[in-house]
Amino acid sequence: MTAPLSSAVPLAAAAPAIVDRDEGVRHARDELSDRIYQNAEPGLVERILIRVGEWVDWLSQQVSNALPGGSLVLGLLLGLLLALLAGLLVYARPARRAKRRRAVFAADSPRTAADHRTAAEEHAAAGEYAEAIRERLRAITRDLEERAIITPRPGRTATELATDASAALPARREALHRAAALFNDVVYGDRPATADDAHLLRELDDQLRVTQPVGNGGSTA
Repeated sequence: MTAPLSSAVPLAAAAPAIVDRDEGVRHARDELSDRIYQNAEPGLVERILIRVGEWVDWLSQQVSNALPGGSLVLGLLLGLLLALLAGLLVYARPARRAKRRRAVFAADSPRTAADHRTAAEEHAAAGEYAEAIRERLRAITRDLEERAIITPRPGRTATELATDASAALPARREALHRAAALFNDVVYGDRPATADDAHLLRELDDQLRVTQPVGNGGSTA
């Protein structure tokens, strides 16, 4: 073990400055305070900083006891850790963006279920079936929220809608997931929509409006 560690020291010596424990923690805090990390989910940066601080404290003790010049090795390892954290956090951002792009609603909308139904009918009448499908699923989502069958949640995807609604409306589980798959294929998968597709979602909307959730008179077939 002595040879690999000693060979690492010249590499660390090439760094422009020696990083001790306190300075390393400060660098980690400054790095993670960059705006790129602030886009991460709430609380993630704080948890990372706590873990980094604990890890640096432990590592500094181990390295200092193991060999002379331990602060140099510690600085090198800390730099590698920061690079790893940066890679992980940057990698996580596209996944969050993709989920937001697949949400039923692009943003919080004050429109009611009736508003979305009207829009769906207008698009269908104009032969704009993809938009009709988009607005119809929004009408379904908003109607279930207005009836307190599902809890309003920003960023909910069509698949999540089907899963959440199926828990209260098990008799409609298959139809809900089929509608979610159709929505994803048409709106995000560039599949051409047809009048039959738009009619399928309209029928589901009509069925759901008269379906009572389990525990509130049962779920009608």
